[in-house]
Amino acid sequence: MLSSYAQGLIILVCINVIAVTGVSLLTGFTGLFSFGNAGFMALGAYVSAIASVELHAPFLVSLVAGVLVAAIIGFGLGRLTLGLRGDYFLIATLGFGQVVQVLIEFFDKVTGGARGFANIPPKTTLWIAVVLAVGSVAVAANLIHSKFGRNFTAVREQEVAAEAVGIDTFRFKQMAFVLSAMFAGFAGGLFAHYYMYIVPKMFDINESALFTITVVVGGLASLSGSVISCVVLTLLPELFRSLASYRMLFYGMAVVAIILIRPSGLMGYHELSFGWIRERMRAKRGKTASKERKT
Repeated sequence: MLSSYAQGLIILVCINVIAVTGVSLLTGFTGLFSFGNAGFMALGAYVSAIASVELHAPFLVSLVAGVLVAAIIGFGLGRLTLGLRGDYFLIATLGFGQVVQVLIEFFDKVTGGARGFANIPPKTTLWIAVVLAVGSVAVAANLIHSKFGRNFTAVREQEVAAEAVGIDTFRFKQMAFVLSAMFAGFAGGLFAHYYMYIVPKMFDINESALFTITVVVGGLASLSGSVISCVVLTLLPELFRSLASYRMLFYGMAVVAIILIRPSGLMGYHELSFGWIRERMRAKRGKTASKERKT
């Protein structure tokens, strides 16, 4: 049997994997960088928590409520901001995250404000977290390898050419943005029902930055790379707990190192599979044989 500490770590990894999966769909496969995902996670967490505590809704219903609110707000925000280019879109999503925090603190009679929202039922168990994380990654993987996923990639690689062949680039950006918001809201609901107590500072800009860093380190066009990176970057602060206050410094250094050494990230444009592992092993054996012949 796993200890309660180990189970807690696995649950936290699973929640982060769900959130990062949404960021990977948006940033990795459509090329849109957003700092608003922590805001969507906060929406999912608070809506789900309020539904459970105040309305006595079942766990599944409260999770769906959080996802739906995140999706609706994501749709509206996307309509307003997806026409912006480059840094302007990033700044708009950053502002959204800050606005969500301010609104949570302002409506303190409903959300608890800066004091936090407590007495959330502990519904996020180990197996629920694992099953939902695996399911979320599977859904995202199937989407990426579908026609929609290929259109996402076309938007990222060459937006003008994609429009020239009839792809509605704004529609697919909108779709990716809403999906990313839904994954974030879903992760937020699970987060709230695991910690049983939430405060606005849990969903600040650092969380959005961490999600983006995780995707960059894992590989911008690799869902499996993002998942592996998420597992490693979630566990590292626990393994080096005495240095946890410097985690953002270490993450920043990791991004700089990855950009300098391997700009495309750890997995680059590849997905982890048995075929990819075989190719890497063959390439390594080929290099070894070539060196032996030279000597």
